[in-house]
Amino acid sequence: MPHLPLASFRPPFWGLRHSRGLPRFHSVSTQSEPHGSPISRRNREAKQKRLREKQATLEAEIAGESKSPAESIKAWRPKELVLYEIPTKPGEKKDVSGPLPPAYSPRYVEAAWYPWWVREGFFKPEYQARLPQATGETFSMCIPPPNVTGSLHIGHALTVAIQDALVRWHRMRGDQVLWVPGSDHAGIATQAVVEKQLWKERGVRRHELSREAFLREVWQWKEAKGGEICEQLRALGASLDWDRECFTMDVGSSVAVTEAFVRLYKAGLLYRNHQLVNWSCALRSAISDIEVENRPLPGHTQLRLPGCPTPVSFGLLFSVAFPVDG
Repeated sequence: MPHLPLASFRPPFWGLRHSRGLPRFHSVSTQSEPHGSPISRRNREAKQKRLREKQATLEAEIAGESKSPAESIKAWRPKELVLYEIPTKPGEKKDVSGPLPPAYSPRYVEAAWYPWWVREGFFKPEYQARLPQATGETFSMCIPPPNVTGSLHIGHALTVAIQDALVRWHRMRGDQVLWVPGSDHAGIATQAVVEKQLWKERGVRRHELSREAFLREVWQWKEAKGGEICEQLRALGASLDWDRECFTMDVGSSVAVTEAFVRLYKAGLLYRNHQLVNWSCALRSAISDIEVENRPLPGHTQLRLPGCPTPVSFGLLFSVAFPVDG
């Protein structure tokens, strides 16, 4: 079939034939105003003005007359630190009669409120029981006790924020809410931290001290770090009942752990077995899998381990030249 020239190709047009009795529709012109009308003249002048402005800006940039980036960016100035300076005794309600600072200041907003909340007993379950909207239901929760091996990190802050939202929501409902604070002694982990501190500050190892002397060092560490953790929780605004603060080595907690262990043993859920363990030459004790540092080795490698005077060989496979019975 021969190809038609492009000029001769016209697409078909489909339409409706005009029938008698049907009204005729006349198209309305959508053309702009005549060239000499006031509207078209104003549009043309505005367009020419924009073109002249763009051209002037371009010429200024080429000539180097435009402002440098340093001049165009607003100079940075340190934000003014606004503090709450009205004399207020610890536990007294904050004075809010004065004007607010011009910009948000966290230190100004947080000042003096938390000690007053604690003194008024807002975080105690007994407080909600006295309210007229009390539901009679209870909601109790224990904070996952942070280890006294160091300070809180972002994971602790996230957990505390989620739990705090839960307990505050239950208080708003009128439930009796108990949120118990506390800290964990973290056994072997705390022992390792205290040993490192003794060696770094005094050059003394644990085995050079008596059991009683080493325990005193551990308790001193706990008092320092445990107090720091509590202050961090208060700074987060956690609505904890501090009169019920617990520590995993307290007398009550220790008795509960012993009782639970005995009950589990009598129920046959605890047993002894012979298995491979992770032995620490430095601690002279078995440690859990989570406390083991896994390191890939390309082959035979000599590594120094804590507590070992000489390097230890890793990455070797031994073959036996004779069969092994069994």
